[in-house]
Amino acid sequence: MLEFSSHKNHRNPSGRAWALQAIKNIEADYNRSADTHLIKLNIPKLTKAGIDLYLKDESTHPSGSLKHRLARSLILYGICNGWIREGMPIVESSSGSTAISEAYFARLIGNPFIAIAPKATATGKIREIEALGGEVHLVEPYQIYSEAERLAKELGGHYVDQFTYAERATDWRGNNNIAQSLFSQMELERFPAPKWIVMSAGTGGTSATIGRYIRLHTEDYSKTQLCVVDPENSVFHEYYRNRDPQIVRNKPSLIEGIGRPRVEPSFMPDVIDRMIDIPDAASIATIRWLEGVILRKCGGSTGTNLYGALALAKEMMENDQEGSIVTLICDSGERYLDTLYNDDWVVSKNLDLLPYMHKLIDFAEIDGI
Repeated sequence: MLEFSSHKNHRNPSGRAWALQAIKNIEADYNRSADTHLIKLNIPKLTKAGIDLYLKDESTHPSGSLKHRLARSLILYGICNGWIREGMPIVESSSGSTAISEAYFARLIGNPFIAIAPKATATGKIREIEALGGEVHLVEPYQIYSEAERLAKELGGHYVDQFTYAERATDWRGNNNIAQSLFSQMELERFPAPKWIVMSAGTGGTSATIGRYIRLHTEDYSKTQLCVVDPENSVFHEYYRNRDPQIVRNKPSLIEGIGRPRVEPSFMPDVIDRMIDIPDAASIATIRWLEGVILRKCGGSTGTNLYGALALAKEMMENDQEGSIVTLICDSGERYLDTLYNDDWVVSKNLDLLPYMHKLIDFAEIDGI
């Protein structure tokens, strides 16, 4: 049984003074942080065809991933709603990156943090959560929701529940959300209004933010479309097609952080223009290929994003279309050295990367994408 020392103000019905200081701590941390970079990939075949491809590098956040923005919003949302108070344990169900970022902010405001994660979560992620002062409980994938809710209730804590609150905790209208940042960084490029933004979905919060922002600024981005890419063993693409909220999958996605076994409340299909299924082998092959291009390792969801972006670029070339495509580096590949970058692990999952690697290495043979 987990035990936490009760703070004298833990049950304070107001706690305004603590909340004010906690918010100041988070805002000060934000003020110390620069925006993430937008990297233009040098792929001669695309450039010659009038297609520019960009990666927004979210791995440079202090907690190392795209989820830093979400975690900040979720923790602020909890504080401002009066749900998170001084000394209160913060509990989350997460496959890793969100938990790492929430552990970062929990430490910043002085609250204990507990992550309920699937047993297959990469050990690198577990180490990062623990290094930030958090605890990790590993359970079966289908148990993460109920166990997080149970533990938060038992400890008198707050269950953040990213899968419900991601789309509403983030201010999609502005406030330096990822969409506003991305579009502002594109202003001086050859094609400033992207033809496509490509995003994978975990909670669905980021795709909801981008899709809503595009619609809010339709006059500027009327031709910009949002494509959401989905890994194997995820329900989102099927739900996008048939809108059946009861769909479930019993097998977890190998691409941690994206794809879900059930339809999450934060997933907003009506702001999405298109969805594409991406094979797991293609995602993993793409991050290995990308390492040779940018000399850095990236996480699996980045491979899913980029493979989808390349598929759209191929379509644009076939249709003699010019324009820009923007997608994301979601986190660093250093978290996946024992899985996605481990050849023995890849073999154990019966994945064949070679067909995709050949197409990616020789872009002239990319017709199979």
